[in-house]
Amino acid sequence: MNKYRNTKAASSTKTYNKIEIENQTNNIYEAISIIAKRSSQINSEIKKELHDKLDEFATHNDSLEEIFENKEQIEVSRFYERLPKPYAIAVEEWLNDKIYYRDTESDKEQ
Repeated sequence: MNKYRNTKAASSTKTYNKIEIENQTNNIYEAISIIAKRSSQINSEIKKELHDKLDEFATHNDSLEEIFENKEQIEVSRFYERLPKPYAIAVEEWLNDKIYYRDTESDKEQ
């Protein structure tokens, strides 16, 4: 259903070791920038997937009939609400070396 289902990312606020975060780049600002960009990508992926799932339940009927809540739709929404936040998933990926990045400045020098 969702590739972020089995993530071990924290679902609440967590304090991270600064040295572990900056370890790969030796620059905390660069590391945070990479994590932020990945977090935006994850957020977009999750949002698109949620909208696609909820579109399956959409009724394309303009009548004023009473709309009954769909139990499956509620479960899908709850699943996405329980997922860790995109930034937590991105930090977890960063700490586990699952984010590919390259230093374009060093590429220019070569």
